[in-house]
Amino acid sequence: MKSYQIHLIRHGLTEANSDGKYIGATDVELSDEGIKRLHKLKDNFSYPKADKVFSSPLVRCTHTAKILYPENEILIEKNFAECNFGEWEGKSAVDLKDNKEFAKWLNNSGEVTPKGGESLKDFTQRVLVAFEKLVENAVKSGYKDTVIVTHGGVIMTILAAYGVPRAKFYDWVVNNGCGYSIRIMPSLWMRQKVCEVYSKVPNDLTRENDEESMYILDLVREASNTAYGYNK
Repeated sequence: MKSYQIHLIRHGLTEANSDGKYIGATDVELSDEGIKRLHKLKDNFSYPKADKVFSSPLVRCTHTAKILYPENEILIEKNFAECNFGEWEGKSAVDLKDNKEFAKWLNNSGEVTPKGGESLKDFTQRVLVAFEKLVENAVKSGYKDTVIVTHGGVIMTILAAYGVPRAKFYDWVVNNGCGYSIRIMPSLWMRQKVCEVYSKVPNDLTRENDEESMYILDLVREASNTAYGYNK
């Protein structure tokens, strides 16, 4: 039975990422270190092939896509942009530690929306609607391998909703320049709206050959657990 692969890749590192700042809708460039790391990953590991490459409109994603897939046309999908954190954009958890609304958001992000920002409900809806349309178009057009270069929150939202094996939102945290490959079986997708998460991206990046990245990923997962209010 024919299947379709979709590869979700998080953008490279930015200065704001390094500083622990919320930069959902803020359009920041990759840092010099982020560019260096992307080239190192590309030189040392294997990224999946792509029939189509989609990207969030934010420059940290489009630049990442151009580095990893220089031969492909980069197609922009605005609904794969990160959540808008409103007045918290450009600030860290330390900066916001005395903000009562921020404290409520950490405890239950679904009930509090940052002033001038996007609610979790709206963010989730736009991401999932866009993803389902992309799957439908891939199946209709026969594109076997589709790459989406996007943001951590978008990847976690998609996999928490559709990914098998089942896992919580924060369990899908991924390091910059890395991601997951998922397999769509059309009959199963039509019946249950689920997809198999079958590999990490790059697909030869393992605990043995990248222990430092895995350690960082554990720290990122813990931070995301708190930042997105999933600290059960």
